Amino acid sequence: MKEYDSPHKIILYPFVTEKTMNYMEKENKLEFIVDLKSNKIQIAEAIEELFDAKVESVNTRIDKNGKRATVKFSSEYSAEEIGMRIGVF
Repeated sequence: MKEYDSPHKIILYPFVTEKTMNYMEKENKLEFIVDLKSNKIQIAEAIEELFDAKVESVNTRIDKNGKRATVKFSSEYSAEEIGMRIGVF
């Protein structure tokens, strides 16, 4: 398994569409394009380190854009606030 020396090597960039904006508002989720070889545990740890927020779950899938991770934050953290910090709006 590949080891990473930085969370920035796992989390490549946020993936923003109208659908992901709805996830953020209604389900407290953000979506990211991540390294193809990363696993859910590595993704969760990288998100927690980068954004200082607790991750509740990570779902991944691979499509034409690469590997996408949908990250659900625990209720005490706001995906909208995190989205504003990273410039999603």
